[in-house]
Amino acid sequence: MSHFYDTLENRDPLAREAALMAALPAQVAHAKQSAAAFSAILRDVDPMAVASRTALASLPVTRKYELLERQQAARSGGGSVFGGFSAVDFGAAMPRVFASPGPIYEPEGTARDYWRMARAIFAAGFRPGELIHNCFSYHFVPAGSMMETGAHALGCTVFPGGTGQTEQQVQAMAELQPAGYIGTPSFLKIIVEKAAEMGVALSSVKKAMFGGEAFPPSLRDWFAAHGIAGYQCYATADLGLIAYETSAREGLVLDEGVIVEIVRPGTGEPVPEGEVGELVVTSLNPAYPLIRFGTGDLSAILPGACPTGRTNTRIRGWMGRADQTTKVRGMFVHPGQVAEIVKRFAEVGRARLVVTGEMANDAMTLKVETACSGPDGLADRIGQAIRDVTKLRGEVELVLPGSLPNDGKVIEDARSYK
Repeated sequence: MSHFYDTLENRDPLAREAALMAALPAQVAHAKQSAAAFSAILRDVDPMAVASRTALASLPVTRKYELLERQQAARSGGGSVFGGFSAVDFGAAMPRVFASPGPIYEPEGTARDYWRMARAIFAAGFRPGELIHNCFSYHFVPAGSMMETGAHALGCTVFPGGTGQTEQQVQAMAELQPAGYIGTPSFLKIIVEKAAEMGVALSSVKKAMFGGEAFPPSLRDWFAAHGIAGYQCYATADLGLIAYETSAREGLVLDEGVIVEIVRPGTGEPVPEGEVGELVVTSLNPAYPLIRFGTGDLSAILPGACPTGRTNTRIRGWMGRADQTTKVRGMFVHPGQVAEIVKRFAEVGRARLVVTGEMANDAMTLKVETACSGPDGLADRIGQAIRDVTKLRGEVELVLPGSLPNDGKVIEDARSYK
């Protein structure tokens, strides 16, 4: 692709970083002043001191389950349905409110392209003046509105197809001749197959932007064989667009309106570049100012810049879930406990708790990376820490640095469930 959605995409990386860090203190201050939840979470934080990634990494991570708990507590007590996270309330400043499973309620503000989806839609090949067939849901969840507002910001017309009614979708596509499709890849595959079954040509549909599901290379090739170039984006109902695919198809480029960190699951500690960890996002959205919001999704930073000339950081895309909490002998063990054990030993790098055996006959082994050979009783001391933190007994296996897989797993459930 020889041009960009705007000049932000190909600016000097140092200029981008400077702009993000310059905006960060004001956003932290705004969150602390305008969102009751962050007034409490950031109570002892001086926003003006949060002007670097190091300072940002010292702030607590708020994870989705914590947001849900605060929302539920506030609702049961007659408080805000948003749990104190929204900086706007019902009325002119909030044209829509949505509900994701939980339910978690999300506000939609009034900003043009509020969810910042136009950038991803442009990267997928759509251009002003085109008709887009939008098959994301328009009820409860914000996906339909996210894509529609982004398409409108780009200058496109939208047919709100929504979900279901496959034959009607085929008819509308055949008659309206949209330039492309936005929705899940599985539903477009169903539509294309139904059109073939009906003997209807969908010759105008040449491009697609997908979200909400995995988009493996095999499915990408299937669409290509049917004349459709499909690209994916990574977005959430809380944060809007986080990253998007380009024609280079080498990872996903970060959006310009977010600050992204990759942290070790169960902690707020950033991991080295290339290591798999949890995506933590700070949004610069003034209506819903989420600071260090843990997505619960795993990913990793890719080295280098996108071959298209976009200069923002790239991630590998969605690589699984970071919440690996599991039950062992009737007690929950979570990644934060593994992190607590590791913090007690300067000799230990990464660690991985492997749960084996059969249900009701569990065994735990904590594999820890260390250059120490262990004659000082390191394994025994770690074993005692396991008992102190988890209230369970576990074996300890010392392994060399770099031995554990780089897959973001802190707890591996390897039990037999037969």
